[in-house]
Amino acid sequence: MKIVDLIRRDMVLPDLTADTKHGVIRELATHLAERHGKLKVEDLSRVLIDREELASTAIGEGVAVPHGKMRAVDGIVACLGRSRRGVDFGAMDGQPTHLFFVMVAPESSTGAHLKALARISRVFKDSHFRRRLLEASDGETMYEIMAQEDAKY
Repeated sequence: MKIVDLIRRDMVLPDLTADTKHGVIRELATHLAERHGKLKVEDLSRVLIDREELASTAIGEGVAVPHGKMRAVDGIVACLGRSRRGVDFGAMDGQPTHLFFVMVAPESSTGAHLKALARISRVFKDSHFRRRLLEASDGETMYEIMAQEDAKY
C-alpha cells in the first residue's frame, strides 16, 4: 500500500492555522468533509476527537496520525496537514507536532486500516522525509515528496 493511494493532491494543507489539538482536528476535518461528499464536519470531528481521547495519536518526532472509522466512507480517505509553528498534541516525546496525517476508514475495514497505519508510521519515522515535508514551499511540493518516498518501496 502506497501513501499516494490514500491521499489526493487537494488533500494536503501546507499551512494549518489552528494552535490547539481540537483546532487542528477541526481544521483537517473541515477540509476533508468539504472535499468528500459523504462526510459531515461534525461527525468526522467527533470520531477523530473520540479516538484522540483514548490516547494521543501523536507518534513523536513531530508527527501525529489522527484516525477513525466511519460508515460514511467506502474506502480510506486521508489528508495531510502541516503546522509550521507546531501544536501540543500530547506526544510521548513532549515535542510539538508539525505533521498531521488524518485517515478515516470504513467501519468494516480492519486489515486495510491497520496496513495503512503501519505504512504511514514507517514512512514518517524517516527524519530526512519529515524535514523535506517541513521545508516544502507548498502543498503540491509536499505531495510530490510523498510520491518520491513511495517510489522507494
